[in-house]
Amino acid sequence: SHYSPAQVSNISKQLLQKVEVYHQRKLSDKFFCVYLDATYLPLRRETFDREAGYIAIGIKPNGHKEVIDYCIVPSENIEAWTDMLQNMKSRGLKQVELFLSDGVVGMKTALARTYPKAHFQRCLVNVMGIIFSN
Repeated sequence: SHYSPAQVSNISKQLLQKVEVYHQRKLSDKFFCVYLDATYLPLRRETFDREAGYIAIGIKPNGHKEVIDYCIVPSENIEAWTDMLQNMKSRGLKQVELFLSDGVVGMKTALARTYPKAHFQRCLVNVMGIIFSN
């Protein structure tokens, strides 16, 4: 079907409210494992062609998977990851046994500051990419 610009604007306004509620919801206090990753997405914006989409996916002790949080910023950097981790903690996520992530510089330090008891493991897919690219 075809949507008019006014309809698209109204749908966007309704979705933005739901997205805001999602980003402010209280989180479970414990996840067994949290996978952190970013990928570049093509977006139509005024200043950027592609932006980094960050995502945190958790596995609860009962095995249930959940998208904990996500955000879109111009490029992947440790400051944005640190903000996301601190936000997750302030919303109730107190304990994580294991974080999995790629080799973004500073991730291990940011995790140690926010979740000092958590273990960190570099994602095997990323490690294998490094091994086979040499």
